[in-house]
Amino acid sequence: MNTMEKLDKFNADQTKIINESVAISEELVCNFYKMSVHQWLRHQYDVKTLVDLSPDEIVHGPFAQIVRYQGQRKNTSLGSSTYDFYKICLQDHAIIESLNRSSDLNMLSFILYIITHELVHIVRFSKFLVNFNASPAEKKAEEVRVHKEAQRILEGQQVPGLKATLDFYAGFGAPMDETITLTMT
Repeated sequence: MNTMEKLDKFNADQTKIINESVAISEELVCNFYKMSVHQWLRHQYDVKTLVDLSPDEIVHGPFAQIVRYQGQRKNTSLGSSTYDFYKICLQDHAIIESLNRSSDLNMLSFILYIITHELVHIVRFSKFLVNFNASPAEKKAEEVRVHKEAQRILEGQQVPGLKATLDFYAGFGAPMDETITLTMT
């Protein structure tokens, strides 16, 4: 039995909640950055759960990570036709563990925060506001900036359990210490 088979995975009902969270998050992030549908669709990304992750995309600690791949359209050979494709890799096992540990958290709002956070990263990478391959010090600073942006996007939204989720993440806006694992790879 490999390591992935031992990890908790989302069930069908939880996957529906994830899909709902992604739809809400996409709309909120798009509105926050005042992006048209055309601009939004240019951001090539996908959200995957543990069942669709390769062993290299599974991490222990963070709730999600972004992996960047280089894509190229079919029937093109020029390097100028390549594009960045981002994969948001949800770490089912870490999310389920946190939800089980804290009765204050509900899955919809918790996933909503995680996806919003990761989409803010993708927007910032795509707008060249931060380098995906930034130094460790810059990645720490970027995590703080992204956390604050995600909070601004979500504050005031009428989502059950969102206050508890934002309270859970309240300490993440402070300067990070060396023990925090960053989600960018």
